[in-house]
Amino acid sequence: MAKNPPPGDGHRHGAVKQRSRVLNTKTGHFVKRDAVTGQFANVKSDHKPFQGVRKEK
Repeated sequence: MAKNPPPGDGHRHGAVKQRSRVLNTKTGHFVKRDAVTGQFANVKSDHKPFQGVRKEK
Protein backbone atom coordinates (compact mmCIF):
# COMPACT_ATOMS: atom_id res chain seq x y z
CA MET A 1 0.00 0.00 0.00
CA ALA A 2 1.28 3.50 -0.87
CA LYS A 3 2.17 6.02 1.82
CA ASN A 4 2.07 9.80 1.72
CA PRO A 5 5.41 11.55 2.24
CA PRO A 6 6.10 13.05 5.67
CA PRO A 7 4.40 16.34 6.60
CA GLY A 8 6.37 19.52 6.03
CA ASP A 9 7.95 18.43 2.76
CA GLY A 10 6.47 21.41 0.87
CA HIS A 11 3.79 19.98 -1.39
CA ARG A 12 0.02 19.78 -1.32
CA HIS A 13 -2.20 16.70 -1.08
CA GLY A 14 -5.34 17.30 -3.13
CA ALA A 15 -6.72 20.34 -4.91
CA VAL A 16 -6.56 24.03 -3.98
CA LYS A 17 -9.87 24.94 -2.36
CA GLN A 18 -11.97 27.93 -3.50
CA ARG A 19 -9.81 28.65 -6.58
CA SER A 20 -10.13 28.10 -10.31
CA ARG A 21 -7.94 28.80 -13.32
CA VAL A 22 -8.72 30.20 -16.74
CA LEU A 23 -6.58 30.76 -19.84
CA ASN A 24 -6.20 34.34 -21.05
CA THR A 25 -6.51 33.86 -24.80
CA LYS A 26 -4.84 37.18 -25.67
CA THR A 27 -1.63 36.56 -23.74
CA GLY A 28 -1.64 32.78 -23.42
CA HIS A 29 -1.04 32.95 -19.64
CA PHE A 30 -3.11 31.18 -17.01
CA VAL A 31 -4.95 33.31 -14.43
CA LYS A 32 -6.01 32.04 -11.00
CA ARG A 33 -9.37 33.30 -9.72
CA ASP A 34 -11.11 33.23 -6.34
CA ALA A 35 -14.25 31.12 -6.77
CA VAL A 36 -16.24 33.00 -4.11
CA THR A 37 -15.60 36.66 -5.01
CA GLY A 38 -14.59 36.22 -8.66
CA GLN A 39 -11.49 38.41 -8.25
CA PHE A 40 -8.30 37.49 -10.07
CA ALA A 41 -5.61 36.35 -7.66
CA ASN A 42 -2.48 35.51 -9.66
CA VAL A 43 -1.06 35.23 -13.19
CA LYS A 44 1.55 32.67 -14.23
CA SER A 45 4.68 34.16 -15.81
CA ASP A 46 5.25 31.08 -17.95
CA HIS A 47 2.62 29.47 -20.17
CA LYS A 48 2.14 26.40 -17.96
CA PRO A 49 -1.13 25.91 -16.01
CA PHE A 50 -1.44 26.10 -12.24
CA GLN A 51 -1.05 22.66 -10.67
CA GLY A 52 -3.85 21.41 -8.45
CA VAL A 53 -6.33 24.17 -9.40
CA ARG A 54 -9.55 23.27 -11.20
CA LYS A 55 -10.26 24.56 -14.70
CA GLU A 56 -13.15 26.85 -15.55
CA LYS A 57 -15.39 25.93 -18.45
